[in-house]
Amino acid sequence: ALLTTVICLVIGYPFAYWLTTRPMRVRAVMIVLVMLPFWSNLLVRTYAWRVLLASDGPIPAAFAALGLGELRLLFTPFAVVLGLVYGYLPFMVLPLYAALERLDLRLVEAARDLGASGWEAFRHVTWPLSRPGVVAGSVLVMVPTFGAYVTPELLGGSRTTLVGSFVVRQFLSARDWPFGSALSMAILLLMLVATVVYFRLQEDRA
Repeated sequence: ALLTTVICLVIGYPFAYWLTTRPMRVRAVMIVLVMLPFWSNLLVRTYAWRVLLASDGPIPAAFAALGLGELRLLFTPFAVVLGLVYGYLPFMVLPLYAALERLDLRLVEAARDLGASGWEAFRHVTWPLSRPGVVAGSVLVMVPTFGAYVTPELLGGSRTTLVGSFVVRQFLSARDWPFGSALSMAILLLMLVATVVYFRLQEDRA
């Protein structure tokens, strides 16, 4: 979950910033494209990645055709992270875009006029003002991926066990319902704490 959140932030932040600099018509089209995956079921999208990453799928076939050797992607941690990033990246992009869209670019220009470099202007102006979007996006990505089950099960198989898969196996395979229930409650409490911390931070900033 932490790795997925970091990757989504690294990809989503530059894209959201770039999006805020585009004309309004381009923004509208790009936002629709960002939300387009939500128009289909997560299970269908995950199965699509399973087809793409399979040993006889187009991605390994392309590597083999280029003479790069056999590529095994399905049922690996890489496939799980790739599926999670693809599934939850919009949850990072949209809050970041909402925060960066409200950013007054005149503040960045003032910092540059006062001698700040591009990196210093970003670190002291852009990043602090966009932090609410970073926190919101991180919570929206980390909370569901922490207990994700469908993506790890379909793309990781039995070789990759995440918390969600482990809880399900306690109920269906191990028949250890007390331990599975306790672990489920622990995950629920952790998610609740993360959500409460987020709202507290939002109240403090307000």
